Amino acid sequence: MPHITAVRTVSIPVSDQDRALEFYERKLGFEKLWDAPLPQLGGRWLVVGLPGGTTTVALLQASDTGVDTGIRLATTDAAAAHAALGEQGVETSELISWPGVPPMFTFTDQDGNRLYLTQE
Repeated sequence: MPHITAVRTVSIPVSDQDRALEFYERKLGFEKLWDAPLPQLGGRWLVVGLPGGTTTVALLQASDTGVDTGIRLATTDAAAAHAALGEQGVETSELISWPGVPPMFTFTDQDGNRLYLTQE
């Protein structure tokens, strides 16, 4: 078995990389880590990450967007994050708070890709 130590990068399909970068930086607090052309594939290798984080997100140029990414992000206060994203015009689901389960909700990015935000 290979010695795997971490999940480094996950990808999200986006229709416009500049618009996606703006969303992930301004609305979610990610920072741009890599931005390099990919002439053979079109678009570029655009990677963002959270300050101090080890897992990154590649915003990949694609024609098939609006997917359920399955990506779960973490927050220390789900209710405050839910309110903050709503104030920024981000489409969110209802905040779920069931007994024995951490508070959580889903939201969509600029291309309708679904992500999850769960309280630590």
